[in-house]
Amino acid sequence: MQLTTNGPRPATVTYWLSHAWLGTHVEPGVALDVSGGLIAGVRTGVATPPPGATVLRGLTVPGLANTHSHAFHRALRSTVQVGSGTFWTWREIMYQVAARLTPDSYYDLARAVYAEMALAGITAVGEFHYLHHAPGGTPYDNPNAMGEALIAAAREAGIRITLLDTAYLSAGFGKRPTQYQQPDRHQLRFSDTTADAWAERASLLKGGDHALIGAAVHSVRAVPAAQLATVAAWAEERQAPLHVHLSEQTAENDACLAAHGCTPTRLLADHGVLGPRTTGIHNTHLTAEDIALLGSSATGTCMCPTTERDLADGIGPAVALQRAGSPLSLGSDSHAVIDLFEEARAMELDERLRTRARGHWTAAALLRAATVDGHAALGRPEAGIIEPGAPADLATVALDSVRTAGPVPRLAAEAVVFAASAADVRHTVVAGRHIVRDGRHALVEDVPAALASAIAALHG
Repeated sequence: MQLTTNGPRPATVTYWLSHAWLGTHVEPGVALDVSGGLIAGVRTGVATPPPGATVLRGLTVPGLANTHSHAFHRALRSTVQVGSGTFWTWREIMYQVAARLTPDSYYDLARAVYAEMALAGITAVGEFHYLHHAPGGTPYDNPNAMGEALIAAAREAGIRITLLDTAYLSAGFGKRPTQYQQPDRHQLRFSDTTADAWAERASLLKGGDHALIGAAVHSVRAVPAAQLATVAAWAEERQAPLHVHLSEQTAENDACLAAHGCTPTRLLADHGVLGPRTTGIHNTHLTAEDIALLGSSATGTCMCPTTERDLADGIGPAVALQRAGSPLSLGSDSHAVIDLFEEARAMELDERLRTRARGHWTAAALLRAATVDGHAALGRPEAGIIEPGAPADLATVALDSVRTAGPVPRLAAEAVVFAASAADVRHTVVAGRHIVRDGRHALVEDVPAALASAIAALHG
C-alpha cells in the first residue's frame, strides 16, 4: 500500500504489543515483524519490547473494517437532529448537501472523514458511492472525477478503500413492473440513465495498492429489475464485491410488493444479485423466506446500528440472519458517529432490548464482525487477522482510560467492545505504517480543523 510518507520505509520493522487479540483470546507480550506491508512473523511470550521495536501499549486488534460509508453524510451531523421527521424527510436534507459538492470539495471532506476513521482504528472503508455527475446530471470531463476524489482522499488519509461504484438509475417503482420513475432533480447527479452506461463508466475506474473497485445496486427502487443482472454480471466478471441497500424501510417493501408481487430480497434473488460476494446493507424488515434466501446464498449482512436508530429504521434480525448463514459486518453509514465499537455493542444491546435476553454475541463474535467478516465483505478476505502473511493493519485501544480501566487483562476484549469508544484508540497501523500515533494523525495534521473547514464550505 503506497501512502504519503516522510521518508523511506524500513525493509523490516517490529511492533511490540503489550496485549494482542489473536482471534480467540488476549495474548500478552506479542512481537510482530512487518515487511512489505505484511506481517512476517508473530512471536508470543515476549515480555518486554525488543530493541528498536515500536511499542503499542493497550489491546491491539486487527484494523477495523467500516463496511458501509457515505462520506458526504458526515456534513449532516447535528443539522439533522433539529426537529422530527422520518427517513424520507432526512433524505431531503441530505440531497441539499449532495447538491453542493464538487470533486475538490468532496476530496476535502472525504479526506477529513477518512482521517476521522483512522483515528477511530478503522483501516479500511467501503464507500457506497453514487454521487457521480455534476448538478443537473451532466458528466464531468473526467466521468469518474468524484470517485477518483474519494480514492485520493483515502490514500492521503492513510486508509484502504473499496469504492463501491453505485448504480442509481430511477426514483422509484412505477405503476407496472416495467415502469420506473425518472430521477428527480436531486437524483440526476446519481444517474447514468442505464445499467449499461453505468457499467461503461465504472469500468474506467482503476484501483491500486490501497484501493479496490466494487459495485453496488443502490436499492431495488433505484435500479429497474430488468437491469439488475447487468450490475451483478459486472461484479461477477471481476470477482468484485457487490453491495445493495436492502429493506431498510417498510415503504420500500410495500412498493416492491405492489410493483412486482414479491419482496426486495426475492427480486434480487430472481435476478442473480445474491451470493457470497454480495452484502445487503441494513436487511432490516425481512420475512422468514428473505432470511432463508440470504443465508442459503451466503449473502452478507452489514448492520449499521447507529444510523438505523438515528433514522428510526428499526432493528434488523441479525441473530436469525447469522444463524441462517449470512456473515455479519458493521458500518457507520451516515456517520452520526464514527465508532465501530459502538456499532458492535449496539448490535448486541439492541437485540437485548428487542428480545429482553442477554448474550446473543460474545465480544469475540462482535470483533469478528468488525474485522474478519467486514474486510471479507470489502473484497479483502486475507485481512482482519494477526497472523503471518496478513496485512499489517492494526488498531490499539487504551486499557487505562476512564472507560476501560479496571478489568483484568484477559477480559480486555470485553472491556473494549462493551465500554471503549473511538476516543480510546491510541494507534492505527496500515500496511505496516504508523498512521495514528498516540492519538494523533500522522498525515492530516489537524483533523477537527479539516472537518470543520470542509463542512463549513458546504453549508456556506
